[in-house]
Amino acid sequence: MITVLLFAHLQEAFGKERVVVEQENITISDLKALLEETYNVTISPSNMIAVNEEYAEDEEVVQSGDTVAFIPPVSGG
Repeated sequence: MITVLLFAHLQEAFGKERVVVEQENITISDLKALLEETYNVTISPSNMIAVNEEYAEDEEVVQSGDTVAFIPPVSGG
């Protein structure tokens, strides 16, 4: 089981703050594709990804028990 944390516009698109995925040994890229298909949303490539509070790339494999966060770009002024 992988916990996915969602922020900002992704929370609105998914309608929740977190999603639990019953997968293991899946790349972040495949996880994104699974979420996009399951929830009919688009996850922008500009989102940062963190696995267990450390930034990660699309090729990283996540395991059962991991927490993945999709962090949208931050703008300010």
